[in-house]
This record gives sequence, structure tokens and C-alpha cells, in this order.
Amino acid sequence: MTLQIYNTMAKAKQEFRPIEDKKVKMYVCGVTVYDDVHMGHARFMVVFDMVARYLRYRGYDVTLVINFTDVDDKIIARANEEGTDPLAIAQRYIDAYFRDSDALRVRRADAYPRASETIPEIIEMVQEIVAAGFGYVAADGSVYFDVSKAPEYGKLSGNRLEDMQAGARIEVDAAKRNPMDFCLWKAAKPGEISWPSPWGPGRPGWHIECSAMVRKLLGETIDIHGGGNDLIFPHHENEILQSEAVTRRPLANYWMHNGMLQVADAKMSKSLRNFFSVRDVLARHPPEVVRFYLLNTHYRGPLVYSEAALEEAAASLRRIHNAYEALRTHAPRGEADASELVAKAREGFLAEMDDDLNSRGALAYLFELAREANRAMDAGELSAEGVSAILGLMREMDAIFAILPEENRGEERLDEVMRLLIDIRRELRKRKMYDLSDMLRDRLLEAGIKLEDTAEGAKWKLL
Repeated sequence: MTLQIYNTMAKAKQEFRPIEDKKVKMYVCGVTVYDDVHMGHARFMVVFDMVARYLRYRGYDVTLVINFTDVDDKIIARANEEGTDPLAIAQRYIDAYFRDSDALRVRRADAYPRASETIPEIIEMVQEIVAAGFGYVAADGSVYFDVSKAPEYGKLSGNRLEDMQAGARIEVDAAKRNPMDFCLWKAAKPGEISWPSPWGPGRPGWHIECSAMVRKLLGETIDIHGGGNDLIFPHHENEILQSEAVTRRPLANYWMHNGMLQVADAKMSKSLRNFFSVRDVLARHPPEVVRFYLLNTHYRGPLVYSEAALEEAAASLRRIHNAYEALRTHAPRGEADASELVAKAREGFLAEMDDDLNSRGALAYLFELAREANRAMDAGELSAEGVSAILGLMREMDAIFAILPEENRGEERLDEVMRLLIDIRRELRKRKMYDLSDMLRDRLLEAGIKLEDTAEGAKWKLL
């Protein structure tokens, strides 16, 4: 099996072939930190967490970078409202981002660069763009990218420059040569945060920060560039122009985009005031439910947010949790090692995940595994090896999805140890070494673990 990824640039699924064998350089556009993250942000956070987890599961050494836009008009406006420093506002919401990201069981990226910490690299890249003839300096000291010098503009989105120009509104910014030109460096306005530059004090345009961060941390061409599909145009389109104007090489070999989280018929966004913060949602629903809700649909498709949908997700996930808990406490009395069941489920899981990270299809095999495990337990068919094999695969899958109960995660090794001790105690009793058997039971009790002998075999529980 080979991993297939839908590449937005190619408009098709393609076999994934990294630049360097078994190594993946991956950049994902993060958030503008002027408010708490909402469930729309949670989707990209969880989706690309899943992507990175699966790549690592498949044996790739992944370097993941996710940026923070900490210099922006919205941040400046928020700071002015509160009478404080824009970077202080940004830091407040970066802290909130990590609070919510950690709560969602999202593994930390390898780096989280900030626009404010990348100013020298941004200025250098803007200088190179101007020197290459793709940028120009306006009278006020702002610097713009000249899209007329880029005939391939629109190759990611499929938009044609002439169509975009024809549909463009009259541009109020007289400094631009063309309405489609975009800002690389913004001249400072009175009272705004700024940095010195060859063109005078100012701050970065939005798009340039990602181009500079990618080159600084990952190199000229990366394997995967990700983000929400609302970023395809203009942000990612402009990133491509900036980077390739300087390097003359592709910015990324694969472009991955998740679909939007919608409320009714509109995407969830702060500007539309229809967003639900991750913090508020996690106050009502466990993180595993939220993750399952976000992953139980293909990442490229739209997803409609509602409390009813989350409740439905909770009910569905409960079936997996119940089977998992039943397996953990099951006293095996059969002979079935479940090898065929486990092999079939693993094969199906891998096939779905290799087909453009189809998490919904992969989760279907987890449900099937849970269903068959319940049937086998009810029939008394499973051996200890069978129980262990099913639990092992469920945990293997959960390394990608992170949807099993949190309290069970810390007990995984304890459960394995207890199964071993129960087997040892059973063998001691078989050999009529009752003193040692009782000593083992008593010492476990002193440690807060009670063994109970039942008709189905020994069970254990924490006191």
C-alpha cells in the first residue's frame, strides 16, 4: 500500500513521495492571535495533528511547523481598545491557544514561529523580491508585489489573473499599480507598532511572513503545506508568488486543505460572530468526543457544527469506549486469538488512511473491531492472547485518533502488568503453591489493587 494525498495544486490524489526518504517537512498556517480559538480553528488543529501522527506511524520523521500571526490590523485594533501593547495581546492568546490545543490532545509542533520574531528574514525576502523585479516601493514606503510579473498567478486556486482583474472593485489604495497587487511591507501609521526597514518604519504584510518562515525553518521546497481551504486564495496563492519569485523552485510539493466548519450555511468565523470557542465547547464535552466529531468525516469535506451533532458523536463514541473498557476487564476463557479479526481490521484501517487520510473510513473499522470484540466476549470465545491483540490494535489506531478515554491511557501499562501477574498467580495455584499465590494477592491489596476470583477468572480493580 502507498499513501495517496489529494494535492490541491494537481487537483488530484497523488502518491506521496517525500523529497528526502522517510523525512517529511510540513508547514501549516496557524492563527491570528487576537481572540480565543474557535471550533473552526479546532478542525485544522485536529486534522493536521492526525496527518502528522499518521505519517509518524508510517515511519516518517516529521518536522512540523505551525505559525502564529502576532502582528496584524485586528491585533492592533484589540490593543487600542484595551490600551495595551499589541504583542501583549498576542501573547495572551498564544497562551490560550496552547491551553486549548493541549486540551484537545493535539501534539505540539516542532516550532511555532511568530511574525514579530521573523522580521529580519521578512525584510531580507522583501528585498530579494524587489531586486528580482517582482516588487516595487510606493511613495509612502510600503512595498507591493507586482502580480503582472507573475503569469502563473492563480495556479493553485484555478483563478485567472485577467478574470480577477476584470472583477476587481475600484481600488482605494492609489499606491498600487494594479488592484490585485498585494502588500509585502506596510508603512507605519502614527501610533502603530513598527520596525525599521530599508523603506522606513513599518510592519510585514500578512502573506510574506509564511514565505519567510518556511525558508528559514524548513528550506526552499517543503513536502507538505497545509491549512484551511479558505486560505487557498489569496493567502497560499500569494505565498507561492513570493517564495518562487526568490527561489525559482516550488514552495511545496503537496498542498493539503481541510474543509470549513459551518454554522448553518456560513463558515464559522469571528468576523461573522457565529463562532463557538474551543474552551466553551470543552466545558460541555470531553476532548475525545470533540476529536471524534471532527475526525468522523473526511478532512476535505465541509462539516456543520451543532450541539446535536456533538451529542450524536458522543453516543457513537460510547460504543467504542464500552467495548474498550469491557476488554480491559474481561476474563478470557476461550481459545480464539482473534488474529483474523485483527488482521482484517488493521488492513482496512491502513487502506482507508492511505487513501487520502480517510479518517471516517478508518474509524468504521474501529467500530467493526469493537462490535466483533463484544460478540466474541459474549460468546466466551476470546483467549488472553485474543483480548491482548484486540486491545493492542485499538491502542494502535488511537495513536492516530486520540479518542480513547483519558483515564484509561495512564492505566495501559498497569493493565498489561496486571494481566501478567494474574497469569503468574494462576500458574502458582495450578502448581498448588498457594502460599505464594496468596502472598501475591495480599501484596497487591496493600498497593491498592484488589483481585477478585470469579467464575470467569480473576479480575482486578483499583481501590
